[in-house]
Amino acid sequence: MAPCAPEVLIPTIRILVLDDHALFRESVARLLSAEPDFEVVASCGSVEEALAVVRQEPTDIILLDHDLGQSDGVQFMRSELVQHYIGKVLVVTAGIEKQEARDLIRSGVSGIFPKSNSAASLAEGIHDVMAGKVWFDPELLPEVIGASESSEPQTSRFTKREELVLSGVFEGLANKEIANRLGVSESSVKATLQQLFSKTGVRTRSQLVRVALEHYKTEGR
Repeated sequence: MAPCAPEVLIPTIRILVLDDHALFRESVARLLSAEPDFEVVASCGSVEEALAVVRQEPTDIILLDHDLGQSDGVQFMRSELVQHYIGKVLVVTAGIEKQEARDLIRSGVSGIFPKSNSAASLAEGIHDVMAGKVWFDPELLPEVIGASESSEPQTSRFTKREELVLSGVFEGLANKEIANRLGVSESSVKATLQQLFSKTGVRTRSQLVRVALEHYKTEGR
């Protein structure tokens, strides 16, 4: 009798939901709890409640509503405890201004997800972020990185290839997807990413997104 194949254990992703709207918060928590590899460690309605949980419970990703009534996502990201939080943060919001989006990205979030999207898309976004990718709604990208005219020419700190790869990273594309877009090998994209990491002094794709915001001239800047 052939030996049984070893059971493959799927790592559990521990999620904290922070949203001041109880109906949405509880609905999302219930939907995500039904996923085999998700565990909702807490469903919180206030920043104070969420920070208390983060102090006590191991948390892999925080689903953060931007508009929290008396506070907002940027203030939460700038809190002293979150500065030392090593997990991911995915903003889940009904709407956001482009300057607020820039501020959130600069503060270290790994993505901004519209509440109008489906629950299946949210699960996909969580998996992407936990895999090291970034997740930004395509309709938001032009608002955040749309180039504007500048009266003073500036010398780019990146090569053309690095700019193209950087743009793909900002859009949340995987290395293979960036390679297909540029018509180059995946190993070439990996090499360019290593150049970007070395040049900018960062280690993750979400940190690289912040570099993109500083690099691209954005509307209203």
